[in-house]
This record gives sequence, C-alpha cells and structure tokens, in this order.
Amino acid sequence: MIDKLAFVHPDAKIGNNVTIGPWTYIGADVEIGDDCWLSSHVVVKGPTVIGKGNKIFQFASVGEDCQDKKYAGEATRLIMGDNNVVRESVTIHRGTTQDKGETRIGSNNLFMAYVHIAHDCVVGDNVIMSNNASIAGHVHVGDWAILGGLTGVHQFVRIGAHAFTAGYSLILQDVPPFVMASGQPGIPRGLNSEGMKRRGFSKESQIAVRRAYKTLYRKGLTVDEAITALSAESDDEQVKFMIDFVSNSNRGIIR
Repeated sequence: MIDKLAFVHPDAKIGNNVTIGPWTYIGADVEIGDDCWLSSHVVVKGPTVIGKGNKIFQFASVGEDCQDKKYAGEATRLIMGDNNVVRESVTIHRGTTQDKGETRIGSNNLFMAYVHIAHDCVVGDNVIMSNNASIAGHVHVGDWAILGGLTGVHQFVRIGAHAFTAGYSLILQDVPPFVMASGQPGIPRGLNSEGMKRRGFSKESQIAVRRAYKTLYRKGLTVDEAITALSAESDDEQVKFMIDFVSNSNRGIIR
C-alpha cells in the first residue's frame, strides 16, 4: 500500500506487498523488493536497490549523495540485501568512483537509531550497529559483528566477523575476527566468547581461537612473529580465518 501523501517517482520500481507511509519520498532509479515496509518521512534516493522484507523507520535517509568532497554527482549506487531493520534517522550514503562506486549492505542487519554508514562501506550479514554508531568511508564490517552505541570507526578500517566494540569506542585500526575492543582509541579487551557460544562454534574452535588470541596479544610478539607462530600451532579453520584477516590488514590491527 502506497499512501496518497507519499511521493514515488514514476521510474522507481516497487515490488509486491510494499507499504510506503505518508510524506515518504522515493526517487528515480530506486528499486524496492517485495514485502518491504517504509514508515512516514523516509527518503530513498537512487541509484539504490533494496531487497525483500526490509523495514525502514521514520526520518531515515537511504541512498543519499555522500559527504566526500571529491564526489561530483556520479551515478554511484547503494545495494541493500533482505530483512534489514533500519531505525529512526539512520543515514546510509551511496559510493564514490574513488572506490568501487557502491555502498553494499548485506541481509538481516539491525541499524539502530541515528546510525551512519558512509560512502563505499561494505557491511555483511547479521550485523548490529547500536544507537549513534558511525562508520566512515570505505569501512568493511564482517558478518555478526556488533558495534556498541556511539562507536566511531575511522575510514578504511575493517571490523572482523564476530568482533565486538563497546560503547563510546574509537576504532582507528582493524579489529580481528572474534576480538572485543573498547576505549579511545580502541584496544583489544579479550574475545567475544559469548558470541561464539551463541553461534554454535565447536568447543575445539573456541579453545583454538582463545589460544590464538593469547599468541597474538599476550606473548610480546610482533604481528609478523604472531602470524608465523599461529600458522605453525593450529590448523583450526577459525584460526586460519584470523590469520588471513591479520595478514591482509592495511591499517594494522588494534594492539
């Protein structure tokens, strides 16, 4: 159902069973999949593709031009998956040609009120960003990561899958998978062990990741030394996942 007070551009493509509330604006080059629900006072601009079953609450701005001063009006994109919840006053910007030209959001994510997702970010699946969490341009957030309220993430930083940041954290370097971070700047504070339990990781993997954390952070090794040691001491798939993440870190990991 499209409210008579909503504006939907004639070129927009709206799926089946979509609800669009009053005073919501849907611009050109926007595609909205089946079973989506948009409250009143939502703005969606294109080029933007939104998948199925998403819920977008009032005053959210989705697919707006980015705030990068190099942006000159190029037709960059926002791609969003399925079953995301976008709460009040969230802002999600499209990409820039300085990167791949798109911001990409996965599925089953929860973005609480006032979250900001900047240009060229890549957010995986099942991510939770709590109130006022903000990620700057080109940030990558892995699956199942949780960003506490008012977390700020510097541009080009990567947040690993299953990582956790506490409220008010300032993240200036990459956070490896499974690691908990807090502080200003954020530093490692242990493992997201509870998250691993809830998501069904085997006890063997939990133990292996715990040992890997100690090697990475508590033995006084350099990052390169820790990678060498980890490669020799464990063949667990989750440890290999951590090694790959750390090995490919451009900004360096939090220490």
